[in-house]
Amino acid sequence: MPGPGSTSVTRSTLRQQIADALRDEVLAGRLQPGQEFTVKQIAEQYGVSATPVREALVDLSAQGLLDSDQHRGFRVHQFSVDDYREMAETRSLVIDGIIQHAERQGRTRVNAKAAVPVRRRAEEAARAARCGDLDILIGYDLRFWRELGAIVANRYISEFLHQLRVQSWVFAVPHLRADPQARDWLFTGYEVLIDAVVLGDMSEARGVIFAYYEQSLAWADRLER
Repeated sequence: MPGPGSTSVTRSTLRQQIADALRDEVLAGRLQPGQEFTVKQIAEQYGVSATPVREALVDLSAQGLLDSDQHRGFRVHQFSVDDYREMAETRSLVIDGIIQHAERQGRTRVNAKAAVPVRRRAEEAARAARCGDLDILIGYDLRFWRELGAIVANRYISEFLHQLRVQSWVFAVPHLRADPQARDWLFTGYEVLIDAVVLGDMSEARGVIFAYYEQSLAWADRLER
């Protein structure tokens, strides 16, 4: 017989599943920036009650992916080009800070065994980027950066960078899908970066991150033009 806490556990799990599903819808571009919807619409779409849906939408709002309106429901947040520039700058500064901290602590190498699965993510992400396959790339990209963060930084920094990464993709996806030259602007340096980290070559790692930052800014400038 289920215990007294089983109902709350089930609801919590459903809440997370709905939040994950909606985030994937946004990342895939099926929910467009500015698109509005209500708790009732989402509940009917997934065939669930309103409570876990409302909780999931509040979670996504806290992550900066949705905007809530007391009278109209929710809408997908619309990030600007300037927002994207600031995301890229923040990501670059935080990662550079991680590298500097590792250098000061004399911990510039990571466990090679722990890096093996991250290397696999790097290979898949790089392959998808070279092919211009956004649907595959986004999943591997998010896993790569999250797992890399887990072995080189503390979990709070890793989670912060993950949320920033998701927000960057939410902005980028609609633009990339509409750009026939999108493949030219996708980051492909995953393998070089993880190899540099494993070898403890922080100069190389810093160079990859800086080049990625410059590429992101160049793409943002192109969008404005």
